[in-house]
Formats: sequence, structure tokens, C-alpha cells
Amino acid sequence: MQFKNLNIIPTILKALEKKNYEVPTPIQEEAIPFILNGRDLLGCAQTGTGKTAAFAIPTLQLLNAEKAPQGAQRNIRALVITPTRELALQIYESFCDYGKYTKLKYCVIFGGVSQKPQEEILKRGVDILVATPGRLNDLVNQKLINLKHIKIFILDEADRMLDMGFINDVKKVISIIPDRKQTLLFSATMPPDIERLANTILKNPAKVAITPISSTVDTIEQYLYYVDKNRKKDLLAHILNDKIIESALVFSRTKHGADRIVRQLSKANITAQAIHGDKSQGARQTALNKFKDKKLRVLIATDIAARGIDIDELSHVINYDLPEMPETYVHRIGRTGRAGLGGVAISFCDFDEKEQLADIEKLIGKHLIEIENHPFPLINNFPAVKIHRQGIRQHRRSLLYKEAHSKKLLLLR
Repeated sequence: MQFKNLNIIPTILKALEKKNYEVPTPIQEEAIPFILNGRDLLGCAQTGTGKTAAFAIPTLQLLNAEKAPQGAQRNIRALVITPTRELALQIYESFCDYGKYTKLKYCVIFGGVSQKPQEEILKRGVDILVATPGRLNDLVNQKLINLKHIKIFILDEADRMLDMGFINDVKKVISIIPDRKQTLLFSATMPPDIERLANTILKNPAKVAITPISSTVDTIEQYLYYVDKNRKKDLLAHILNDKIIESALVFSRTKHGADRIVRQLSKANITAQAIHGDKSQGARQTALNKFKDKKLRVLIATDIAARGIDIDELSHVINYDLPEMPETYVHRIGRTGRAGLGGVAISFCDFDEKEQLADIEKLIGKHLIEIENHPFPLINNFPAVKIHRQGIRQHRRSLLYKEAHSKKLLLLR
């Protein structure tokens, strides 16, 4: 099967050839015919399976077949909602690439940057809008966006939208777009809330499920290092000194942790940059572009900042901190196994993360390969003592009260 066998128009095929796309991935092969036939679609697919092209290509073809007004009279006819800025930009770039030889116009909007440039593009007329939920609702409320002409509505990474607390923003958008439209919903997992949402907004959908969780990671070599929490930085520097690692995406659980890892690696003469929610959009995009262009070998990221990162031939993913949710582990390491390609995932585990490790291994149905002989083995086999600061303050106040009360009693005597 090749793209030319999917009844794709010559103008889009020409653009795909420019991108050296010849053979569709399984989700593209299954989803594109349904979408071209006007069906609603429920797609269950992991990151890296090619789902962006699966919805972008047929959306372009369907809209291109219509004669749309020119200039500022253009109405937004396709809307894509996605959870993060990075993913929104990448989807927008995909539309630009695949629709290069059509006359369709595209726009991407997201928060964290000035809305003025986005306003100017919208005023000139747009056929396809890619948006994050917050900025979209802001501009709708300001009457700068009209969604009454939507014919194709695409909700991407619905489960991530739920995880990040955007589901109510999404429901607000759904309430104002036309009832009569084609709806495409994509999600890597199908928690109950997403199933209920799908049942509400999809009408007699075609269902496409590609690469179940257990097999997503089969092509990825997965290694495990048991290590004390305070020696993780040393182990990371030790591993990254191996030049066989061409590019490494390192996951930190927190924003502060990501910045700290960058500083620690700098002391070991290893250049790295961090992307997370406290960084400006410009700084995040600059770091990401350097990483994609192989001008930066090591990128440190939090899960939210890394959502949707699409990097060709990423050699290694390193879990500096294990994620709280085992499904997040699959999302993380899938970035080095794009579209069935192999890769290497390395995970650090301290004593307090053993429960998370057990959950991960249960989910993927296999044990990670333990590397036993390394310079920083796990020594501390006791749980960390966690004392809440408020508890410490209350304890100190209690001691001071007892001391004062004791002195009062002495004075009374």
C-alpha cells in the first residue's frame, strides 16, 4: 500500500513526495479512507504512529474540494484542538507541509505569547485553525474568532487534555461549534471520561485502534539502573559521557528539577538545556529547534513541556525520575520508537520509586533489563523521611508554647 492508493489528490501527493512519504503507517492507511468518506472517527493510537498525517491529509483534501471565499471573507472550516504549544506548532507545520500546493490558509494560536500577531493572521482569513484550548477560548470571548462555520472538528490527544485539566475548556468550544460537522477524536488511552466525551460528540464513528500499549514498546530496548536519589546526577553524567548516545531526551518530574539537572550537567562539562512551563515560548522553541537540528545533544524536559515532541531518529530517552502514572512511561519512551523504529530507553529508580517501577512493568507486561555493574549502585534501602514544612512549624510552635508555659509555672512558684 502506498499513499497514491488512498485516492489522495495530486497536489497533496506532490507535497508528500517532497517529504519522502511513500508508504502510509497503519493508522494512516486505516483512517484516511474513513475520513475522506465523511465519517466521524475515534482513533486510539500512541504518540509516534503518524496520526497527525492521518487527520491532516484528508482534512486538506476535503476542504480543498470546496470553493471557499478569498481573503478576509474566508471562514474557519476546520478546527484542531491540542493540549500543548509545541504540539500545536508541529500540527500547524504539518498542515503547511502537506498542503503546500493547495491554496488553503492556516493559523496556529496558543498562549504564552502576544496575541497580536495571531490576530493579524486571523483577520486575513483562515481555513484551518490549530489551537490550544485556553488561547482559543480567550479569542472567542473577545469576538476575534468565529467558529460557526466549522465543518471538521479534530480533538487530538484527548487523554492528555483530560490529564492537564483542559476538558472543560474543550467542552466550552464544543458547545459553540455547529452540531452538523465531521468530528475526529484521537487519544492514546481511553479512560472513562474520554469514552463518555466520545459517545457525546461522535455520531456513528469508524473506530481505528493501532498499536496497543503492550506492543508499542516492543521495538525499544529498555534498561534499568537502581541508584540512590542523590547519585542520579552522577549516573546521568556517567551515561552521557558515552558518545554512542547521539541525542538524549531526559525526563524530570518537576520544573525545578529540570533546571537543576542542567546546572549539574554543566559542572560535568555536558551542555544541556531545559524546556518546561516556566520557560518562555521563544526559549522553549529555540531549545527544541536546536535539539531537532542536532546542535544540542541533551534536552531536559518535564512531561507537559515534552508532550507531542516529534523528533526524527532520537536515539535515547532517559527517565531521570520515574513518572507517577505508568501510561506516562509509555508516552515518554515512545519518542525513541517512532513509527515502529527501534530506540533505547534508560530508567533510574531509587528506593522510593520501586512501586512506580512495579506499576510500569505490570502495564507493559515485561521487566526492564537491569544494569547491575555500574559505579553508582543503590545503597540506601530505606524510604525517605518526608516532613511537611507546615508540620515542622506546628511542632516548633508546640515546643515554644511548652517552654513558655513551663517558665510561667516556675515564676508562679
